[in-house]
Amino acid sequence: METIKIENLTIGYADKIVAKELNGSIGSGRLTCLLGENGVGKSTLLRTLAGFQPAISGTVTYTAAPGLKPGSGGRKLAKLVSVVLTQKPNVHNITVAEMVGMGRAPYTNFWGTLSAADREIVSRAMQLVGIGPMSHRMVHTLSDGERQKVMIAKALAQQTPVILLDEPTAFLDFPSKVEMMQLLHRLAAEMDKTIFLSTHDLELALQIADMLWMMNRTRGLTIGTPRQLAALGILSEYVERDDISFDKETLTIRVRSPQRLAGQE
Repeated sequence: METIKIENLTIGYADKIVAKELNGSIGSGRLTCLLGENGVGKSTLLRTLAGFQPAISGTVTYTAAPGLKPGSGGRKLAKLVSVVLTQKPNVHNITVAEMVGMGRAPYTNFWGTLSAADREIVSRAMQLVGIGPMSHRMVHTLSDGERQKVMIAKALAQQTPVILLDEPTAFLDFPSKVEMMQLLHRLAAEMDKTIFLSTHDLELALQIADMLWMMNRTRGLTIGTPRQLAALGILSEYVERDDISFDKETLTIRVRSPQRLAGQE
């Protein structure tokens, strides 16, 4: 089901257009990955969808709340969209359970007091991402992968139909990257969430994502499954260089090995 729709969206800042006339929709129950070279506008698009900055022109429509505009919804928007940013949480003297509990802020009173029902939601969110046993640990003592799971659990505790993530696999080793992407795919499918993330981990996105959004400076935005974008030549254009090739059939990237010794064939 379509949950976010953008129409003729132009994004950027007061003195600079980053990308213009973007059109597309994001559906629930699928993991959608946003790809593109550095500086093409991925983070700016995510910030615009999240309501952190206004669009220059065009519209963003949340299907569940058609009249709600990014940046103007306050608590209403916080019940619809949760965000996980790239930055590591710079916090001390706060436990995992307390951090995840902050996801309940849109539903609590002025003092942020958690009810028994809130605490049950927090516990369930931690169990879903596999961090239940570390609920009493201090966040600053966790590994990068564990901290990222905490932030995803916080987003789940927020109980929004849409979760936006900016480079969620940054700072992780390869096995942790795979685990994180598989976790997000499972959450999207099993909980019918709309999970939309930016990433530079192309090979993982090709294997795990259901849909790709490819941003390009000249073409704008192209949307499709990995195989659809491969067939269109979009992925080859993005990947291929003199020493890098892309196989459209297997969706794999190959790097030509450099000659190790002078004169070696």
